[in-house]
Amino acid sequence: MSDPLRSDVLISGGGLVGQTLALALAHHGLSVQVVDPADPVASIAPGFDGRASAIASATWQMFEVLGIADRLTGHGCAIRAIKVGDGAPDSGRGGDLDFVTAEGDPPLGTMVENRQLRIALAAALAEAPLVRRMMPAAVASRVIDAHGVTLTLADGTRLAAPLLIVAEGRRSPTRDAAGFHIANWSYHHHAMIGAVAHERPHANVAHEIFYPSGPFALLPLVDDAEGRHRSAFVWTVSEKDGPGFARLGDRGFTAELEKRAGGVLGAMQLVAPRMTYPLGFHHSASIVATRVALVGDAAHGIHPIAGQGLNLGLRDVAALTEVLVEGARLGLDLGDAALLARYQRWRGLDNLMVSLATDGLTRLFGIPGRAAAAVRRTGLGAVQRMPMLKRFFMDEARGEAGALPRLLAGAEV
Repeated sequence: MSDPLRSDVLISGGGLVGQTLALALAHHGLSVQVVDPADPVASIAPGFDGRASAIASATWQMFEVLGIADRLTGHGCAIRAIKVGDGAPDSGRGGDLDFVTAEGDPPLGTMVENRQLRIALAAALAEAPLVRRMMPAAVASRVIDAHGVTLTLADGTRLAAPLLIVAEGRRSPTRDAAGFHIANWSYHHHAMIGAVAHERPHANVAHEIFYPSGPFALLPLVDDAEGRHRSAFVWTVSEKDGPGFARLGDRGFTAELEKRAGGVLGAMQLVAPRMTYPLGFHHSASIVATRVALVGDAAHGIHPIAGQGLNLGLRDVAALTEVLVEGARLGLDLGDAALLARYQRWRGLDNLMVSLATDGLTRLFGIPGRAAAAVRRTGLGAVQRMPMLKRFFMDEARGEAGALPRLLAGAEV
């Protein structure tokens, strides 16, 4: 049997989080092998697939350090304000809340199509000699012991490293095989996502409208090549209503979209395929085990109510990169339990608090009835009148709260 191909780190999962982690580690001198069953060519094929992400300002600073931001020039739309309301934006009920960035302050986030993120990452990784991407490739077996980790691929190729990082997403077979205990439940809601062209310019404003059936968000995108104004939408409906909305034709679906938006952007037209998926919560109390670390959705899955899912995973990336790079400089075994314990302490509490906060918001805004609506509007109005509290929420949206890893502060590790 031939010797395995060795590297400093193995990453199982080549999505946005896994590839960003590979780039961050390689940028700081660590060799990485990435394994994923998906075909990377298919994931960047022409045609916008309807998915987009709000990249927090702190995360964008990491993109600048890693050279990703430059590759996204012209593809990112800054979010300069967020308007939050309980019910339609023109309902006139009061209690609306808005977050507006001051002149010269960084945006609250930047909206980018996921396809453009994948293209930028692929180009950056192609120029990273310390990264080997085994994609598409399936893992046939895993051996994890006191000496390291060995993966055997379906074609017989063997890969070895002191540490395996799992970035496989919500349904992670490696995480489950390693015995991590996951708390999870269903929200009994479906999220419908896509993109629309619309009559009025969005003015870099995101809208979050909370209905008892679920939140509805419009998120600004850059104008398309034809100059049409565009926004992404994330529309949450009850589990029982999801199939009915999915069966609507484009005209009927667009009419319902305009109704939920309250006419804030004028007439709309679908410009991307619609996608629907069930919403649930999951969280792993521990994100490390013997020579294994979890990142991204393999460790935590939250409701999209605050748009923090991908950012939470990229905060994992920044923290784990700092832990491993500093460990390597000290000559430590990268799979050392004490080293991984530092990552657990750093990310465990933040992941839990964000997860619980989004879960609480989901439940609060889902309570029906006039009394609950009155309480919500009173709360929104109170935050609107308290500048310090508004600043706290804006810092959270930017990803600038808490003990930031160096990458999220825009610095090298």
